[in-house]
Amino acid sequence: MRATSRVRQVVNVVNLATPLGLLLALALRARVERTADGILLARGARGSFPRADAFTIGDVVLLRVPEPSAALLAHEARHSTQWAYCVVLFLPLYLVAVAWSWLRCGDHWSRNWFERGAVLVDGGYVEHPPRRWRRR
Repeated sequence: MRATSRVRQVVNVVNLATPLGLLLALALRARVERTADGILLARGARGSFPRADAFTIGDVVLLRVPEPSAALLAHEARHSTQWAYCVVLFLPLYLVAVAWSWLRCGDHWSRNWFERGAVLVDGGYVEHPPRRWRRR
C-alpha cells in the first residue's frame, strides 16, 4: 500500500468518516471487504437513499451494483481522498456543491466540484450545460 493511501486511511478514521461509513454499511447489511489500496467495499448495501450505484463515506464505498466497473471504483476512491482533504467539512461542503449544481444545471453533479474532481464520466454521470439566466 502506498504511503498516501495510508495517510488517507488514518485521516478518515480520525475524522470519524470511515467509522460512520462502517456503521452505515452494518445498518444496510452490506458485506465489507478491503481492497489493495485500503478502500473498504461494502457490497450489497440495501436501502434507497441516496439513489446511486455507489457512494462513499470516508474509506467505505457502499455498493448497490454486484460488479462495479474499475472506473466507478476509481471515482469513489477519489471521493475517499476528498473526505480526507476536507476532514470534517466534507459533508457540508458537498451539500453546498450539490445546491450550486442544482441551481446552475438542474442536477446534483454537473457543476458539483467534488463530482467533477472525481471525474464525472467515471462515476457514470453525463455533464449538462449550465442553465441560461433570464433577465427581467
